[in-house]
Amino acid sequence: MRDRLIIADALEGTVRIRAARTTDLVENARKAHNAQPTSCAALGRVLTIDAIMASEMKDESAKTVVTINGDGPAGTIVAQADGAGNVRGFIGDPSLYIFNHETGKLDVGAAVGHSGTLSVSKDLGLKEPFTGMVNLYSGEIGEDFTYYFALSEQTPSMVAVGVLVDTDCSVRAAGGMVVQLLPDAPEETIAFVESIQQRMKPVSSYIDEGYSPEEIIHELFPDARILGERELRWHCSCSKEGFAAALSLIQEKDLEEMIAEDHQAQITCQYCGKTYVFNEEELKEILEKHRHVEDRKRFPA
Repeated sequence: MRDRLIIADALEGTVRIRAARTTDLVENARKAHNAQPTSCAALGRVLTIDAIMASEMKDESAKTVVTINGDGPAGTIVAQADGAGNVRGFIGDPSLYIFNHETGKLDVGAAVGHSGTLSVSKDLGLKEPFTGMVNLYSGEIGEDFTYYFALSEQTPSMVAVGVLVDTDCSVRAAGGMVVQLLPDAPEETIAFVESIQQRMKPVSSYIDEGYSPEEIIHELFPDARILGERELRWHCSCSKEGFAAALSLIQEKDLEEMIAEDHQAQITCQYCGKTYVFNEEELKEILEKHRHVEDRKRFPA
């Protein structure tokens, strides 16, 4: 079964539902960062919710960026997703394995921390991106996004997200669901959604049992109407050309030092861990382009 996101409505059009399977996506993220179980679960939850949020974008090039800065050992967690279903991200400390023996589960809240901020930036191709920020609610990610939707976007929502890590540390199942009440939803709809929240299993359990996103939606909302779908994938858009452009923006003396002292430069992408090497000749070419640009600024035609 491939990673997919399904969009639906239910209860006579009073709720909007987005459900996703992200098992392969999160497993690829784990491999890219060599993430240990709790780090993997934390990053995977953020990647999943960001993928769901980006599905609102009609433009495939539009992006959403989620940044979580908690006071826990995980450090900063960043996820970026676009309207085409491409998702990438990283976590400050990928080496965490924190287990809560009382709950019998990985302790994502302890890794992320219970104080800090959650911010969402939506780049819609306008002059300025939309940005919303809230304080962390629990560090468990799902509860934090429920709080974010209610406070920053004024949309009452039920958020469920989970990552099930296997005994060999690989991702066994991952997925998420966001159920949002549409304006003027009646009390009956609110009560029904609340009842679902009380009785549903973890989303990762449904995925692990072989449920597709459509089947999860219909299990919980029998009258659901499927409106659309989208494939999801782990994909990093980094390139050597992109990093060459970034190098051309640094100060001339720094480029000269790289050439004279190191004779090369190595740049590692934070998102996917891929390393790009620039040899001395390539650095000299970048330096010449840099000087040419600076000369044009000083002596415009």
